[in-house]
Amino acid sequence: MIRSLVLALLVGTAAPASAQTVAIIRGTVALGDGSEPIQSGTVIIRNGRVAAAGYQIGIPPDAQVIDATGKWVTPGLVAGFSRLGLSDVDAVEGATDISANGPFSAALDIAPAINPNGQPVAVNRSEGLTRAIVAPATGRSIFAGQGALIDTGADLDPVTRARLFQFVELGEQGAEEAGGSRASAHVLLRNALREAAELGRFSTPLSGGGARERPGVPENARDEKLLTNDARRSDDVLLTRFDAAALVPVLRGRQILMIHAERATDLLQVLALKREFPSLRLVIVGADEGWTVADRLAASGIPVIASAMSDLPASFESVAATQSNVGRMRAAGVKVSVGTINDDDTRMASRARFYAGNLVALSKIPGAAGLSWGEALAAITSGPAEAVGLGGEIGSLRPGRRGDVVIWSGDPLDNASAAEMVLIDGVQQPLTTRQTRLRDRYRDLRQDTLPEAYRR
Repeated sequence: MIRSLVLALLVGTAAPASAQTVAIIRGTVALGDGSEPIQSGTVIIRNGRVAAAGYQIGIPPDAQVIDATGKWVTPGLVAGFSRLGLSDVDAVEGATDISANGPFSAALDIAPAINPNGQPVAVNRSEGLTRAIVAPATGRSIFAGQGALIDTGADLDPVTRARLFQFVELGEQGAEEAGGSRASAHVLLRNALREAAELGRFSTPLSGGGARERPGVPENARDEKLLTNDARRSDDVLLTRFDAAALVPVLRGRQILMIHAERATDLLQVLALKREFPSLRLVIVGADEGWTVADRLAASGIPVIASAMSDLPASFESVAATQSNVGRMRAAGVKVSVGTINDDDTRMASRARFYAGNLVALSKIPGAAGLSWGEALAAITSGPAEAVGLGGEIGSLRPGRRGDVVIWSGDPLDNASAAEMVLIDGVQQPLTTRQTRLRDRYRDLRQDTLPEAYRR
């Protein structure tokens, strides 16, 4: 039985309502954790969280029941890398907040710039994307600033976790920002970390000795003194005090350092950075040539958010690009998921589900390396969440996770399937967009009802 709530959701016109107990029954349920789909499964959402998901689960008597017979039920998609919410129209300077050319770099926090009312947010929500890892782009430094995790809900409170990570460009783009040389980019990165170490009262780890915080000083007290005269600095610093202070949580391992690198040698430099500064929590984005050093990436344990369908060298740092990159890294033991860096990442993050489907197809081609269906879904749900340390909050239908659930017309990795219902934190979401409104406006117009301009 589909109640009135469900009917409103299916037509995509209902406004968000309060979270309640919902039981989705008889659908093909995929948990998003790498496991295979469960036939005739049940998902229970209570107080905005997943209470249970699986086979033969009891239905609470107060639940609103949604019959998903013939449908697929999955966790909401998670954009592994995007600039969603930072731009409406890239060609219009006033409509984009992706990068900055001001005096600050690492200190920038993109959370206040997120626009939940932007059309790209609504479009991606209608395509089943419920959370997005959002990063700024570089302006005048290899440091772009601090990225966030957001939801795509139809409200004015999009930020799930602000200042989640610091984003850095290495490789070709980083070299350009650093003055035209990879050598300059790498030394700027290490110098910045040492300046932050000095400001944060660390012993500077010159030879892999690790970073020790000053004993006997409470952490919150150290944080409060970072921007005061008590925190003395050398005279030859390159970073502003605010930028250096923003990197102290990175050195302490309290904030992720997300680095974009494609070429194999750049990836190895990132691994060397971890050996030099052991407290760093690193995440690599891109990694077009990751398969060539997959064994070392796997040994490091550093998560990789890869571009899934880079099959040709788009630049000199991606000469070894192959569609089998993700599959080969996965086979080697790399913690790999899928993102869309530099792939229309301001508006088309949801396209990752099509890429995931292609990865499944690759597994059936002799000589190619792809993913199983369960692995592919995980690469666009729980994989990105785990990469940034939030696998216990989002990305799967395991009990306790946020109630981000999508009901699909069919297999979500099939291009022909569509999202018919989207819940975020257990709250129903509208699926209307500017495109659907234009479709509905003009689809059935008779000649005599057309606007005057169309009748001439």
